[in-house]
Amino acid sequence: MNIRNVRAIARKEYYHLIRDFRSLYLAFIIPLLLVLLFGYALSMDVEHIRTVVVDHDHTPESRDFIMKLAATPYFNIIAHLPDTKAVIRALDHNQAILGIVIPPRFAEDLKGDRKSPLQVLIDGSDPNYAGNIRAFITAYIARENQARLVAFLNRQSRETIHAPVEGRIRVWFNEDLESRNFIVPGIIALIIMIVGALLTSLVIAREYENGTMETILSLPVRAIEFLLGKAIPYFFISLADVLMAILMGQLLFGVVMKSSFWLMVAASCVYIGVALAIGLLISVKTKAQLVANQMAIVLTYLPSLLLSNFVFPRENMPLVLKGVSLLVPATYYIDILNGLYLRNLSFASLWLDFAVLAIMFLLLFALNIRALKKEGL
Repeated sequence: MNIRNVRAIARKEYYHLIRDFRSLYLAFIIPLLLVLLFGYALSMDVEHIRTVVVDHDHTPESRDFIMKLAATPYFNIIAHLPDTKAVIRALDHNQAILGIVIPPRFAEDLKGDRKSPLQVLIDGSDPNYAGNIRAFITAYIARENQARLVAFLNRQSRETIHAPVEGRIRVWFNEDLESRNFIVPGIIALIIMIVGALLTSLVIAREYENGTMETILSLPVRAIEFLLGKAIPYFFISLADVLMAILMGQLLFGVVMKSSFWLMVAASCVYIGVALAIGLLISVKTKAQLVANQMAIVLTYLPSLLLSNFVFPRENMPLVLKGVSLLVPATYYIDILNGLYLRNLSFASLWLDFAVLAIMFLLLFALNIRALKKEGL
């Protein structure tokens, strides 16, 4: 392999990059926007649920129930309505997500140690969100029932009765249960696919469309030299985007890496190599920039977003999609990022993901060389 040939091709691609505003925009501005949009807009946390309440009882007990509900960070009581029909209208017009109706004689039934029905209405348009709301309101009511049951038993006996089971819950890794702690690392995988695969999917197709590929084929340049020269500028751009995303995640969102920074860099380099190899292979096969761009979105960005365990858990996917997700490089890279950011794992625990990405890179690189040799390079 001739290093001078690699340097010459890399220099040519570098000059094209700095003259092409669209490529620079795609390389730096879009990753910046992705970090901001995903970091601020995409949140799995269920908080400040818009809640309306109807209190038909108007007693200290019913008001205490409502005040305790409003004191939690999960429920935001926006209105006290006169009747159930008003609650239904609020749900129909998307003014509220949760409605609670306290019936008459609520306090009287409680004092008489009788069951007191409580109506809870939930907007189920988003089943996942509605399921979380149902879990929260059920847990809140269960806690109130437990407190009242213990108080009832204490009144019936001479000794103070305590709950027999005390759950001491400890959350590991993501102690604050903040969704941005795993969203921000996942954004890095998307950024690399956008910069690496989408940009490199255009480089060889552009040579075909401009008619310069015939000149390149006549030069004393080997396929491996051509590939490395084309990939090197985009490798450093992708690596710069990774470092920018790490810095923004720490400064803007407080997401700090728990494990080794250099292990993160090593994993990113391998994953960048996979992304670049995919983009170059698409570029060689399509030979048209428009088709290459569309194929790169379908084959890289969308699977990385939908099938990599980033937004949607793989456990909930059908068996076929689970199998497809094993072919998505982002699946293994996001697993590494979660291990480094949240679990403080070492290479000994992550070596299998590293090995899979390395094998993917070698196979894709070999396919690229074979495809270019078929073209006569």
